[in-house]
Amino acid sequence: LEIVVTILNENDNSPVFAQPNLTRDVPEDTKVGTAVVAREEVSASDADLDTIYYELTTTVQDTDGYFAIRGVNNPEIYLRKALDYDKFNSTTLLLYARDRPVTSPDPTHTATATITITIGQKDTRAPWFLPCTLLHNDTSVCISSPYSGRVNISEMSMDPLLLEPGPIYAVDPDYTISDRIVYSIVGGNTDEVFSVDADTGNLTMNKIVTSPDSFLLQVMATQVSNIRKYSIATVEIKVINKSNFPPHFEKEVYNGTVFVGLPQRSFVYQAGDPSTPLVITAMDQDFPDV
Repeated sequence: LEIVVTILNENDNSPVFAQPNLTRDVPEDTKVGTAVVAREEVSASDADLDTIYYELTTTVQDTDGYFAIRGVNNPEIYLRKALDYDKFNSTTLLLYARDRPVTSPDPTHTATATITITIGQKDTRAPWFLPCTLLHNDTSVCISSPYSGRVNISEMSMDPLLLEPGPIYAVDPDYTISDRIVYSIVGGNTDEVFSVDADTGNLTMNKIVTSPDSFLLQVMATQVSNIRKYSIATVEIKVINKSNFPPHFEKEVYNGTVFVGLPQRSFVYQAGDPSTPLVITAMDQDFPDV
């Protein structure tokens, strides 16, 4: 008597990851679609030879959607959305391997792999002139205001010029790189009247100005290691007559009269002369004709 015994494969084994814990460094400027973790590194095996179904999630808030797998049966992890170091610099992914589809009513065995992603900041932004204001609270764009200053006509200043809202100063916004910044004047410097210190950004005079003209300088801030990363700031220098005297009032004391019951914005009249409005005037010896 010949008896044939067929052994049925029972689903009694869980999928197994060869490397349940992985770490990857991903540069900030990685192109969308680039594979971050190869399929071979995150493929699970199953002693029951079942088809493996994969699912990828993230455990860090606001980092969902940046990484994905190629397919439900292909666990290769790729970059799905462009990275921004200022938004987050690390995240943790959980890759699930199941021997049944997620929707299957049958008993399912699951394995989990943890992938730690560290984002590396890259030199992606040009220098920022300070002070500046973030645009719409976006940390990737900061808008600065023009600088302004004054010099006296026919007078040579030996010190760095005082500017508003502050001295010329720029920084590398990719702060983990923090490249050195150098300065130069690239426009508006008629007759080479001004010069800028390449290292400090201090603006000084090379010669006197003999006409009451204004200068609209263009100052460039460039990163030393990458000259393609640069920004331009506008510096307006007004040439004025020197002020030697402070303004003064014509009188030390002014006396006026008001009447009860008058509406707002009514005139105040001179004391003793109710028909003449009170006028307060000041003079400046630097401008006798004004």
